[in-house]
Amino acid sequence: MRIFLLPAICAASMLALSAADPVRVMILSGQNNHKWQETTPALQSALESDGRFKVTVCETPWALTPGQLEKVDVIVSNWNAFTNPAKGVAPKVAELPEAARLAYVEFVRKGGGHVVVHAGSSSFPDWEDYQKICLATWKLGTTEHRHPHEFEVRMDDPSHPVTAGLSGFKTFDELWIHPGVVPGAKVLASSYSVKDEKGGDEWIPSVLVGEFGKGRCITILLGHAAGKDGQFMSSPQFQELFRRGVEWAATGSVSRTAKSKAE
Repeated sequence: MRIFLLPAICAASMLALSAADPVRVMILSGQNNHKWQETTPALQSALESDGRFKVTVCETPWALTPGQLEKVDVIVSNWNAFTNPAKGVAPKVAELPEAARLAYVEFVRKGGGHVVVHAGSSSFPDWEDYQKICLATWKLGTTEHRHPHEFEVRMDDPSHPVTAGLSGFKTFDELWIHPGVVPGAKVLASSYSVKDEKGGDEWIPSVLVGEFGKGRCITILLGHAAGKDGQFMSSPQFQELFRRGVEWAATGSVSRTAKSKAE
């Protein structure tokens, strides 16, 4: 009996150790048409304050390699190459080299998690795989936004691990109107757009999930700025959605540790 019992104990110990391992997060940063110098530290702090995550920041996404991504469970995109020729907006880095594109796509396709925050998807409209991974993007000529203001956010899917047990809330943020959403993306939460010249009396997707190959993807269109006093990224509801989204994208579930932060 002892011969068979010892491996069982060892296996249980290994599972416990594995469950305690931190989620390895890489935040892509260094370029954004928003203030990434403020928002990236805010995102990093929101994760590291939880104790469940080990965070690194990459400010050179154009140099990503498979070797770098082997050490990561989930990418968080707070980087973009947003280009708007009509307004003279041109980023320093407008494209990713083919090697970096391949490493990026294969990381998610093979099971790596992917998280977009706000404008972290506003890049490469002609790169089909990237658009599928990012789920929702800024679509020139269609997508608009209002000045930051208070609006309602509702939970559309209470059964999903990211939104299970969470209630709707009010937030002060920038509300995207009519984002470009890829077919098949599932809406977990929506924001209410009041009627004015840019749209109105409708619920706009704000949190979406999907899959790319074996990878889990989530896009959170909230989080325009770092903010303070409960605004933008400092909102406890935003931080809870963000932590849950990162953990779910990496593992497929949400732990009690992450849930307890909202209680």
